[in-house]
Amino acid sequence: MKLNRKNKRVFLGIVGLLFISTTAYKNDYFEIAKQLEIFTTLFKDINMNYVDETNPADLMQESVKHMLKKLDPYTTYANEQDVEKARIYQSGAFVGIGATINSSEDKLIIVEVYKGLSADNVGLKAGDEIIEVEGLKVVDLKESALEFLNGKKNTAVVLTYLRNGKRTKVSVSRGDKTPKAVPVYKLLDNGIGYIALDRFSKTASEEVENALKVLLIDEAKGVILDLRNNPGGLVQEAVKIVNLFVEKGQAVVSTKSNIETYNQTYVTKKQPLSLELPLVVLINQKSASASEIVAGALQDLDRAVIVGKRSFGKGLVQRYKPLPYGSQLKVTISRYYTPSGRCIQALDYRNRKEDGTAVRIKEGEYSVFKTKRGRDVYDGGGINPDIVVGSKTPNKFIDNLFNSTLVFDFANQYFYTHKLEQLEGFNLNNKDFEHFKKMSIDKKYNSKDIAQEGVEQLKKILTNEGLEPMATSFDALSVSLQDSKLKVIDQFKTDIMSVLENEIIKRYFYREGMYAYILSSNTEIFKAQDIINDVRAYQNILK
Repeated sequence: MKLNRKNKRVFLGIVGLLFISTTAYKNDYFEIAKQLEIFTTLFKDINMNYVDETNPADLMQESVKHMLKKLDPYTTYANEQDVEKARIYQSGAFVGIGATINSSEDKLIIVEVYKGLSADNVGLKAGDEIIEVEGLKVVDLKESALEFLNGKKNTAVVLTYLRNGKRTKVSVSRGDKTPKAVPVYKLLDNGIGYIALDRFSKTASEEVENALKVLLIDEAKGVILDLRNNPGGLVQEAVKIVNLFVEKGQAVVSTKSNIETYNQTYVTKKQPLSLELPLVVLINQKSASASEIVAGALQDLDRAVIVGKRSFGKGLVQRYKPLPYGSQLKVTISRYYTPSGRCIQALDYRNRKEDGTAVRIKEGEYSVFKTKRGRDVYDGGGINPDIVVGSKTPNKFIDNLFNSTLVFDFANQYFYTHKLEQLEGFNLNNKDFEHFKKMSIDKKYNSKDIAQEGVEQLKKILTNEGLEPMATSFDALSVSLQDSKLKVIDQFKTDIMSVLENEIIKRYFYREGMYAYILSSNTEIFKAQDIINDVRAYQNILK
């Protein structure tokens, strides 16, 4: 076939593009192949020549673990046993006992018991340590303990648990009931509706929709959607919840990646229940992922006033990839962006500090974006509320205390030393707060105390160098550091007391009681009601 001059130019251009693209691909492919060859040769030689007997599987697991640590905490590897366990649990064939259980350090600790479910019916409480499952010691079962605890629907499991040093054996049925995504919704006395959403499970949007329909029938003059402490879940459920309040065809969230096929935009597909109903969304530092998608979209679309504290900032999207021999990789493929173009992700794992921690953008470096009506909103990770309630600047020391078992242990101690028959009138006093402060300086609850570790490490170096007199001066620094911690705790007293009271209330009156207490005493709730009651203030915020 003979080509004319114009066609020749087109043909040569296509060949050039193909050459460039394939060359770039081959260069990348060659580097991957090169490193794989080095690794496989190294791995083989170590296992064949090392002086002691090696375990190839353990060595591989360790190398994979260290490699993924360089990426982000959400990119993980699962071997074939872990994949099979997950498949069984997700199928719904295996169920639990109606409690949240923490598995760590060869222990099974009940974190929360749900009202009316199996664990509650046999008298299990938060803080109970399960030490045997079907006669097998948890310490021997290690990470398989939860596998033995869960099982087929309508079967029973015999547990031995420890409570305040006393051993008790019970038989618990495995029911198919699960905690509701919406534990509480109600019309408050002032005509404002309240919906608490705990999780973005498969039924989340349906439960929120049903609650909203009831509140609309009751002629609620506004609604508070409480997403505080909600860690997220299914993205599709988040989009459907936003859809209850915004028009059909509206972009809610998009994902962006350097791989074109992973770029996606999630759009509302149904007619909303209400476009005009005043809406306030509550968030805090533990509102993450799908919670941030809902809050961010409603803020960007000027459909809701956001109240509380800046959210967690989890905006990385994962996808599962099958690997040989039944193993699996969960890999981060893209980032979430709100309708205005803001990235939800707070920590930048591509750029790290010298100590290896991910970089967080400083407030002065935030970029400005525009909402649908032209309001300024900012990135920087997470969703910043329109109205901040409480301390604006988070404190890492306080966050570490909350993430330790301190609050949990304090609530357990309180539960077994105080009798509380009714919710009305409950509140912690200064004596309780001082007891919390005393517990807070216990080393047990400061495992992530980098400042103290730094002091002790420098003291050790000086001692090893024979500079004991200088090393002893660090004892005074440690005392000063402890005093500083106590002062910080005093600064955050209001936040701390609120967290403690909520955790304690759950011990006596379950999650439902905790929300009843929140509605009667919580600052964010009161602020949300004030905003809805003041129509002009509500409208001015969204202008």
